[in-house]
This record gives sequence, C-alpha cells and structure tokens, in this order.
Amino acid sequence: MELVVGLDTFRPLNSENVEEHKMHSEFYSVSENVIKACEEAKRVIAVGTTTVRALETAALGELEGRTDIFIKRPFDFKIVDLLLTNFHLPKSTLLIMLDAFLGERWQSLYKEALYENYRFLSFGDAMLVQRQFFGNYADHK
Repeated sequence: MELVVGLDTFRPLNSENVEEHKMHSEFYSVSENVIKACEEAKRVIAVGTTTVRALETAALGELEGRTDIFIKRPFDFKIVDLLLTNFHLPKSTLLIMLDAFLGERWQSLYKEALYENYRFLSFGDAMLVQRQFFGNYADHK
C-alpha cells in the first residue's frame, strides 16, 4: 500500500468554511490482497492519516490512482476502525479527519495533551483512537 504525501498534507485550511477548502490530490495504491484482508478483518488499525486516506479511497472502488478525498463530517468510514496518529495542528485537514473519526471526543484528548505537555506534529507524541460508531459496535463488521 502506498500514498505519496505532498506538502499540501500539512497546508492549513484555506477558508474559514471547511466546505470551501480545496483538498490536494495525491497518488495512492492499495493491493487487492490488502483491501481483501481489510474487508475480512474484524477490525482494521491504520497507522497514520495517509493510510486512512488510501484505504478509504480504495474502499470507494479504485485501488490505484490519485485521490483528493477530504475526510470530514459526516464521513461513512468503510474500512478503518482504529487510528494511530500524532497530534495535529489546528486548522489542518488532518485535524478535520480526526474530528470525523472521533466526533467531538478529540477535544478532550487534545485538552489532556496540552495539559500534559505532549508534543505535536510529525515527530510528536501519538495516540491510538477508536472510531466513533453509531449503533452497536458488534454490528459494525
């Protein structure tokens, strides 16, 4: 699996209105074996937001190409159940993705991170978080 990360990944939102933000495009490739294993798994743990973008794009039908998927609320996650990621800066598309993944729970996690002096950005501290589910988790997969 591959997602070629460009500088735009770290570019702040270009508008106060999330809906007006133009998402950059990146090349991705997910093998049939990987997508099949994900579909058969009881749960899928993605390491990094780039992995989420690649897997969730592949789940839409194309296993390779360019993606400009902007994961924001409401987003119907098809593959990823848990995410290992670092703490992202305000007004970033990565934080918007985390908001779609966790709902408002991310705010209490970030409050704790600030209180405990966690480090942010790519070489900072990380967290493993479970996606917000609607309904019964057992019915998810």
